[in-house]
Amino acid sequence: MNETVTALVARSHRLGADPRNTNYAGGNTSAKGSATDPVTGEPVELVWVKGSGGDLGTLTPSGLAVLRLDRVRALADVYPGVEREDEMVAAFDFCLHGRGGAAPSIDTAMHGLVGAPHVDHLHPDSGIALATAADGENLTKECFGDRVVWVPWRRPGFQLGLDIAAIREAHPQAIGVILGGHGITAWGETSEECEARSLEIIAAAAEFLARRGVAEPFGAVVPGNEPLPEAERRAKAAALAPVIRGLASTDHRQVGHFTDSAAVLEFLAREKLVPLAELGTSCPDHFLRTKVKPLVVDLPAAAPVEDVVTRLRELHAAYREDYRAYYDRHAAPDSPAMRGADPAIVLVPGVGMFSFGRDKQTARVAGEFYVNAINVMRGAEAVSSYAPIPESEKFRIEYWALEEAKLARMPKPKPLATRVALVTGAASGIGKAIAQRLAAEGACVVVADLDAERAAEVAAGIGNADRAIGVAADVADETGVEGAFAAAALAFGGVDLVVNNAGLSISKPLLDTTVADWDLQHDVMAKGSFLVSRAAARVMIDQGTGGDIVYVSSKNSLFAGPNNVAYGATKADQAHQVRLLAAELGPYGIRVNGINPDGVVRGSGIFAGGWGAQRAEVYGVPEEELGAYYARRTLLGREVLPEHVAAAAFALTGGDLSQTTGLHVPVDSGVAAAFLR
Repeated sequence: MNETVTALVARSHRLGADPRNTNYAGGNTSAKGSATDPVTGEPVELVWVKGSGGDLGTLTPSGLAVLRLDRVRALADVYPGVEREDEMVAAFDFCLHGRGGAAPSIDTAMHGLVGAPHVDHLHPDSGIALATAADGENLTKECFGDRVVWVPWRRPGFQLGLDIAAIREAHPQAIGVILGGHGITAWGETSEECEARSLEIIAAAAEFLARRGVAEPFGAVVPGNEPLPEAERRAKAAALAPVIRGLASTDHRQVGHFTDSAAVLEFLAREKLVPLAELGTSCPDHFLRTKVKPLVVDLPAAAPVEDVVTRLRELHAAYREDYRAYYDRHAAPDSPAMRGADPAIVLVPGVGMFSFGRDKQTARVAGEFYVNAINVMRGAEAVSSYAPIPESEKFRIEYWALEEAKLARMPKPKPLATRVALVTGAASGIGKAIAQRLAAEGACVVVADLDAERAAEVAAGIGNADRAIGVAADVADETGVEGAFAAAALAFGGVDLVVNNAGLSISKPLLDTTVADWDLQHDVMAKGSFLVSRAAARVMIDQGTGGDIVYVSSKNSLFAGPNNVAYGATKADQAHQVRLLAAELGPYGIRVNGINPDGVVRGSGIFAGGWGAQRAEVYGVPEEELGAYYARRTLLGREVLPEHVAAAAFALTGGDLSQTTGLHVPVDSGVAAAFLR
């Protein structure tokens, strides 16, 4: 690999690894150097720049845009002026060198036109605090002298690149600039010098804010807005999350994230919360993720959940009207259509912050960006007053044609994207296969199982906490079930798709079946399914966006086999729950369907736990041949595997059967005695 590229990627990783330097996917780095032109064999001067949408902390060489430096600089000669500067982004495509690489970002001009070999553009909280202070220019001079130069707000683009290049030429002693309302840019003759200068600016700004700042920049604590005790706080958050998620999904379904960090709770408790929140965020990366401003609940922390829900609905309606007015104030005839009027950030004093996005990562990052914004507001208020860029400028960026083009380049979402699934008994067998399939189709998954350690292992195998979490859940215990749904609400905002899969089986003749056997069988499956479905229905009704409940029942709900009274009876109970709940929950848009598998031996926790040996004895075959035995007695003669049941679960919930409820799907390779009649 080219040494210049190696050094650039390493520098990017170091800068991107520390949130004090820049936010996720924020900022960009570049390096200029030479490579061999594959056509002429001669050296050619290039600039490597982090591409559009990439993240510094995880940057790879393929995430760099590679451009010919002479062609980038030649664009200055054909630049048509600031009114048409957006056209220059398309011109970057004609400067690209080689095949592959990332799409050039709007900041490419800054990196290519500035004369230094290495350039960093970052969004550190300390730097943005100075950039958004009402007297930021004077504070910048006081903090840095002539070593860092103030640049008044200008929307990112070609003209800003020309401006910074001219400033560097006019101020040879400067190591970088503070970009008003935005962030910082630094440069150097070597990669090491550039990185050191970036860190110097960030550290000096942080030290200045700490030394010059007032003790309580957000004002006094508002009585009643103090943080609730942790257990009470998180219980209230879990109760509110599905309601808030439903409201935030009015235009487009969203996944949620909850944050109750000390920085958030302290901001929510202070008297400047409402006026500062109303001003909104400033750095373009911030408000593109968090929207122009958050929704703030104006009730004390101890207000009953019911009162908060009522007020949330009122505030949400007002927020949507206000956002529509914001759009109408600034939209031009050629502006992109309004993307949605729901908040991305909801602040509840004493409880915490709820953030939303098209997936869990986007929701989490939106919350992280708002924490960045809180830090920025704290710093600006500590030494001055917070003065973000004007609302009109925020609109120009939020509804920028270039931003719209970036959104259009995003891959098509998977069928279950934005859906949150909770699968019981998901640490092995059918449940594990279902959890894995739903995640593969785009869902966030809660892997619930009596065995917490194995549930965590399955979740980790699916992905990080943005994709799946493992929770302990005894479905026969009401408190345990409620706890699993609370965990789902705190992790993802709620639940849309629930699979009742947890089960066990006791195979005994009637006369050998004890009351304890009967009770255990029914507690786990009949009662357990009832408890899970009831908890699911509460969440789904609170969300107001419909949902799916799937029962993994059995062919034994229909087929009368020998020595199976407890298991067969509870499976029949589950099967009728499907019909009863389909009838009851249909008006809420909640579909309830069932799957009737048979003979799923391979990977099954039930069969491995003794059921297989019992059934093999009943049928007079070796246990290791039980799967083949079941297959031979079917019409298709094929063994049923966990992934076949998982496929049925996806078929019922993936969208193609949206008008279907109350259905039982057999996945048994054809057992005529279990045909539905």
